[in-house]
Amino acid sequence: MKINVTLPFDNIANPEEFLRPEAVAEIGSALERAGFDGGNVTDHPCPTGRWLDSGGHHAQDPFVILSLLAAVTKKLRLQTGILVLPYRNPFITARAVATLDVFSGGRVTLGLGAGYLKGEYYALGVDFERRNDIEDEYIKAMKAAWGAEEFSFKGTGYEARGNRILPRPLQQPHPPLLIGGNSHRAIRRAVELGDAWYPFFTAGPVSATARTTAMTSETDLVEGIRYLHEHCATVGRERPPEIILSSLTSPGEKLHPEALIERVSRYKELGVTGAALHIDGKTRAEWCDNAERCGAQVLAKLPT
Repeated sequence: MKINVTLPFDNIANPEEFLRPEAVAEIGSALERAGFDGGNVTDHPCPTGRWLDSGGHHAQDPFVILSLLAAVTKKLRLQTGILVLPYRNPFITARAVATLDVFSGGRVTLGLGAGYLKGEYYALGVDFERRNDIEDEYIKAMKAAWGAEEFSFKGTGYEARGNRILPRPLQQPHPPLLIGGNSHRAIRRAVELGDAWYPFFTAGPVSATARTTAMTSETDLVEGIRYLHEHCATVGRERPPEIILSSLTSPGEKLHPEALIERVSRYKELGVTGAALHIDGKTRAEWCDNAERCGAQVLAKLPT
């Protein structure tokens, strides 16, 4: 199973430790030495103070951070986990992804979601109630942009009439699309438009805030996988999307290395092919030490 790490560059409380170019270089090197597959970034360009004060977090621009990471690493996958797709014109996103994929040597993985912060949608001038319809449309628009040297696509309030976004992504037909969310609609989107389903474990209050279906246990995950295969049969998709977890643990859950290894093995039996881990550390030196310790105590001992 491929294991990613959520990157710590959203930690604005310790700017000297995490908001510096040298922090990106040190952390990227540590992750490659430890054997992690990739680094993940989140996406909150304009969160509300109310959400931040109730436990939310800041997020740096995903494409800036991933570009910095690409410049100081050789193998690490560069993943949005997730990019809130309705926030940006799809062709702006398609250009950013194509540029990053070309200049990184084909290392982009694009995790996508509809998001849930109503106040952020208001600030960005995007219709919150239509977010799911917008996401479906924008995925199709990006695929059109990446799929030909010159493309046309008519969307809601925008239209490409023989436009070009070149060079196209190095990964063809496009970088892997991981569709985030726990709802049946998100699962159907993964089957119909994506390369993988990217669910996340939630606590009860988080599910309500995030306006998504709760996934609090392995039982919920199994039910989602069952529905995914059922929808594949309905639409005639022969090879189902991969199952990649946004986290191996539930919010606040801490597991010892042996328990993590056991969980990875169990999820692998369910068909899960990838997941992300959270690494703690108050300084970047502590963070890097913990990442390398996880590599030695967990990654090196995972079944092949």
